[in-house]
Amino acid sequence: MWRTTKPLPTTSTDTTPAATRAAVILPWERPDRDQDVRAAEARLDEAVGLTSSIGLVVVLSAVLLLRARRPATLLGSGQVESLKAAVADKGVAVVVIDARLSPGQQRNLETALGCKVIDRTGLILDIFGARAATREGTLQVELAHLEYQRSRLVRLWTHLERQRGGFGFLGGPGETQIEADRRMIGDRIVRLKRELEQVRRTRGLHRSARKRVPFPVVALVGYTNAGKSTLFNALTGASVMARDQLFATLDPTMRGIELPSGRRVILSDTVGFISELPTELIAAFRATLEEVAEADIILHVRDIAHPDSSAQRSDVHSVLTGMERDGMLDAEWRSRVIEVLNKVDLLAEPRALPYRDDIVPISAMAGDGLPELMEAIDERLTSAMVVASYRLPIHEGAAIAWLYDHGEVLERDDGEERVFITVRLRDADKSRFAVQFRSLLATMEEAPEA
Repeated sequence: MWRTTKPLPTTSTDTTPAATRAAVILPWERPDRDQDVRAAEARLDEAVGLTSSIGLVVVLSAVLLLRARRPATLLGSGQVESLKAAVADKGVAVVVIDARLSPGQQRNLETALGCKVIDRTGLILDIFGARAATREGTLQVELAHLEYQRSRLVRLWTHLERQRGGFGFLGGPGETQIEADRRMIGDRIVRLKRELEQVRRTRGLHRSARKRVPFPVVALVGYTNAGKSTLFNALTGASVMARDQLFATLDPTMRGIELPSGRRVILSDTVGFISELPTELIAAFRATLEEVAEADIILHVRDIAHPDSSAQRSDVHSVLTGMERDGMLDAEWRSRVIEVLNKVDLLAEPRALPYRDDIVPISAMAGDGLPELMEAIDERLTSAMVVASYRLPIHEGAAIAWLYDHGEVLERDDGEERVFITVRLRDADKSRFAVQFRSLLATMEEAPEA
């Protein structure tokens, strides 16, 4: 039997139009231990949140314990019958199964329940489709949708033949409607991939331009609804949409900020991660993840007040580890991570949270801990820098100004003809300075000491 884990709707909910009513069902295969019950309820809450975020009103939610996966419907026959009765009783128009369904299982459940059925992948794709704002995001979501739908075309129009094939007057059937649909989807996928490649080349040019104006990049990553956009707004004064809503932000956003040392960095807000993210979307949002791959520092924002915070941390690390395995992220990425424990103001009981150079507790909404976070970013960037000394002609103002703009001047001694300057630089900036002022540095090496 299935267990209802949410309170049934009130009278005011019962007046909701039937077209918007939804049921959320979580098939659960794990043993019924206390920790597994808590994990199942947290996962169900997440699925309800996802469903509500696209405007559906959830009037029924339940965890169904699976003894075995049924090839035809995933759920057992008794569970399907019980669910059918509950769906009819509550006037449910859409049933969300928080699992991945095969095309056959989805069709069989729709037939058995008498309503529309979507799985976790379809639900997340719908959310992404509604929220994508940039040209690239729109293309990526459409591509993921088509690749997902291509395997779910059903033979509804096999009697509709576009032409007759074969030789003579009694040729065999030609291209059926289902074949035409598959061909059109395939053609559209090819065009989308071509357009996306062009957009990615453009993004690559923008990324190269940012490297020529070399500010360190700090990327925000974390589970969806962990507070990344709220933190982004708090640090930059921007107005990126930040709501208590899953996947409120999809497209990457970048702003410049100034650290306590006066050093400027680029802060990048990215899409939130989620457990069992559809593989179609991992590939589709490669451009968003590329910003993480290019980052000098990765701020892993965690909702420390969430009961499933540790599992969410594992999900984020799983995605980043997958990027490392695919060659998108270098093996040293862990050394660049600072864990930001957000929403400390929501903790039920005050408790001591760890504070190290790689862990900073904050409240992005209340502003608590933000100065300490900025200091931690500053210190992490400083630890990755190298100290270099130069002997430059006093009239070479461009080179001296470049060092002030891109580094932290530790010592300066002005002579009559030479300036002796010691500066802390990023290793990449040291190399860039050597290339940009190659002829000047060569002259200085050949010149005698002043």
